[in-house]
Amino acid sequence: MGALLWLLLLLRLQAAKGYSGDDVDTEEVVAVLQESISLRLEIPADEEVENIIWFSYVRLATVVPGKETQPATVMVTNPRYEGRVSFLDPSYSLHINNLSWEDSGLYQAQVNLRTSQISTMQRYNLRVYRRLSEPRVTVNFEIAQEDGCNISLTCSVEKAGLDVTYSWISWEDGMDTVHESSALSTSWRPGDDALSYTCRASNPVSSIASRLIPAGPFCADPGFPSGKETYFCLLAKGLLLLLLVVILAAGLWLIRAQKRCQTPRMRKLKRNRLRLKKKEKPRPSLA
Repeated sequence: MGALLWLLLLLRLQAAKGYSGDDVDTEEVVAVLQESISLRLEIPADEEVENIIWFSYVRLATVVPGKETQPATVMVTNPRYEGRVSFLDPSYSLHINNLSWEDSGLYQAQVNLRTSQISTMQRYNLRVYRRLSEPRVTVNFEIAQEDGCNISLTCSVEKAGLDVTYSWISWEDGMDTVHESSALSTSWRPGDDALSYTCRASNPVSSIASRLIPAGPFCADPGFPSGKETYFCLLAKGLLLLLLVVILAAGLWLIRAQKRCQTPRMRKLKRNRLRLKKKEKPRPSLA
């Protein structure tokens, strides 16, 4: 109840003041998922602040600066930010930890000044992005006439999110050549330079390149089969090799098992034969 009365008192004080900031520009801020960000608040050095109210769709928190050496009074009113926000001295900038996708959006700080009896507003548009993982490149090619082939390269990033751009970088004629797209089509003919390509994926918080992809080796053999045929041939050969290894291992295991079973029987037969020989040995004659 006391907290509610305190907020109502603040609202009445704000209503009695002037307001400055109808044409405030919105500052664009980018941040990394599960990391932290600070929304910098600028306060004139010669002004005394009565309180600062932070909003994110709804009221996020209210900060009342302490007098002299006293700490500021902070009331976080949005439970989604509990334990994740702090306010940095001396400007009481908003610091958010462990960012989530839901933290993206518009923020604003209303600064109520005691000395000039006005309120100023600062606005921010926070966008949260994931750091990109290494791009994956898919290669498809088909044999064309004149002993050459056409090659298609496709670049993608797992869980890429929004605002991702792709570019292909190749070394041609002694300089870097850049193609802005997630897909690249090229061709190769015998006698052409063996070009290599790298895909680079970028978003506002990260940029990462793929491994080097040589285009020539895919078509170096004029009789080289298409991509799908190659995949199935390799798969069939791998399965056949695996089957042969399994059969060989099973045969060796059976041979060893038979030997282990026969060894005790052979020893027993030898002992029995020795006993029979001893019994059948003729006794010396008394005559």
